[in-house]
Amino acid sequence: MNTAAGDSPQLTVRAAVLGIVLALVMAAANTYLGLFAGMTIASAIPSAVVSMAVLKALGGGGILENNIVQTGGSAGSSTATGVIFTTPALVMLGYWSDYRYGWVFAFAALGGVLGVLFTVPLRRALIVEQKLRFPEGAAAAEVLRAGANPANGAKLLGVSAAIGGLTKLLAANGLRVIPDTAAAAGWFGKSLAYIGTNVSAALLGVGYICGVNTGIVIVAGGVIAFNIALPLYSNFLLADNATLSAAVAGLSAADAAGLIWSKQIRYIGVGTMLVGGLWTLFSIRGAMVSSVRAALNAAQKMRAGGSVDETELDLPLKPMLIGVALCTIPLFFLYHSVVGSFWISLPMTLAMVVLSFVFCAVSAYMTGLVGGSNDPVSGMIIATILSASGMLLLLGSNATTGPVAAVMIGAAVCCALCLASDNLQDLKCGHLVGATPWRQQVMLALGALTSALVLAPLLNLLAKAYGIGIADAAHPNPLIAPQAVLISSVAKGLFGGALPWNMVTAGALLGVIVIALDEWLRRGSSGARAPVLAVAVGVYLPMDVTMPILLGGLLSWFVSRRQRRTHTAGEEAPNSRGMLYAAGLIAGESLMGVLIAIPIVLSGNADVLALPEAWQFGSLPALALYAVVAWLLYRAATHER
Repeated sequence: MNTAAGDSPQLTVRAAVLGIVLALVMAAANTYLGLFAGMTIASAIPSAVVSMAVLKALGGGGILENNIVQTGGSAGSSTATGVIFTTPALVMLGYWSDYRYGWVFAFAALGGVLGVLFTVPLRRALIVEQKLRFPEGAAAAEVLRAGANPANGAKLLGVSAAIGGLTKLLAANGLRVIPDTAAAAGWFGKSLAYIGTNVSAALLGVGYICGVNTGIVIVAGGVIAFNIALPLYSNFLLADNATLSAAVAGLSAADAAGLIWSKQIRYIGVGTMLVGGLWTLFSIRGAMVSSVRAALNAAQKMRAGGSVDETELDLPLKPMLIGVALCTIPLFFLYHSVVGSFWISLPMTLAMVVLSFVFCAVSAYMTGLVGGSNDPVSGMIIATILSASGMLLLLGSNATTGPVAAVMIGAAVCCALCLASDNLQDLKCGHLVGATPWRQQVMLALGALTSALVLAPLLNLLAKAYGIGIADAAHPNPLIAPQAVLISSVAKGLFGGALPWNMVTAGALLGVIVIALDEWLRRGSSGARAPVLAVAVGVYLPMDVTMPILLGGLLSWFVSRRQRRTHTAGEEAPNSRGMLYAAGLIAGESLMGVLIAIPIVLSGNADVLALPEAWQFGSLPALALYAVVAWLLYRAATHER
């Protein structure tokens, strides 16, 4: 490890500016991706590649300066994740008519900075003393170390981003040359069955990065929803629901399947998610205690002072505590403006601080063990909503303000824990390359603050162009925003709202079965797992969204098999190119989705970019184009030219 951090430039003006620009770009891309697919992707490695290429073109850029840039860039995706998983619920609950700039900025900026500050005492405990893996941080360090020819990586990223953007432009909401999905559905007596896949390059990239095990588990949830629960419900229970039966009558099989799934079947995922969230907290109870104890011990060591090497210099404890207070006080006044009672707003604020600290520690610890992609954010947010709702019910909150207040607590906590997870990954990378921790912590806070500036306008743009979470006449196929829909449903249900509790109960039973299966697999030697939260996400997402994730995972598996057969020592690992190419597909499609929204909103016409009907084709050309995109990804990953 390089220990001469002071000998190389780190937090320079150009590094800070480039880091902020990348943070804004990654925030925009992950805002669209998270609302569209319910998943976001870490952006440290693409940011590192872009940084190396840009700074080299400017006449320099050492490994430590590039590390600062990737630190800032990765903050954008984490800040976006915290916002999009929670704040759309406030619109769905009817509290907001649109995305309020001041509120969204406050949750993103103040919650994000809290996440950075709460993990300051965790760095030494988890990275230096316990030496946890933090796989994405270690991978980013390897990219920085191997950056002898960053132009090739930047070119690969640029080409794949162009391909991802082009496929999005050709699809619905764009030129409409091809449809978004290829699907089939049919009635078999009284039973209804459905299968389909989206032709999104971004989802293919998500699956490639997540891997085949995650893809199989998520699609298994979709199969349970669409090929088991949907036929059973339509055959045995649909006739008992007069309202839904009337709505289904006269619809095509595909539309009927979508309606039944959205009104009933998807709530199986709610029950599975609730059980999964509680199980996650129970199963990591030891890690929770250890991580909080490590944070307190590290803070005590910081207070002791003494001479510290520059590569071990964190933000000082006193400024950290002042920062926590400065972030907490504005949130107290915001909460008070909603509930209007000091005796409710003060406990809300205290609950937000305590839950943020605990879940930041848990998120950081879990990220160190299994990586950010497997960090159970959804489970921790569900636990936050349950805890906050229970407290608010005891304090006498009603069905009008209670769900809103619970979601507002969850919004700040979610932003904090997403930044905490990202912070520790970046600090692991910095630890491996010899960076100064406090400089990275400052850059992360800057990335969170600047990303927060654009999230409300982005959400309003996407809501006006596509709709978010709730279908209406103007937006019959909105961005699905699954976490936010789930959170709004749970919060409303806990305060007496209507939920299909029979479906929620069935989902809870499914959660118990999946947990038992996962425990059995864990004791085996195959290495396969069935994480309950991944199954819940599969039930809760449309099948056409989950299927491409499986296809991408299978593609990654085939590439890995080829790599094991042909890779020799000293050669560039082929799958690293595949990961970069997949990241480009995700960024290109996501950014194109944002760009397409601009003319739609300005014109007020969803068909403004659509070509004449003679140029619009069906599912087979779409699948053919998708096969080409998959082949190009495989070709790039295996180094074939």
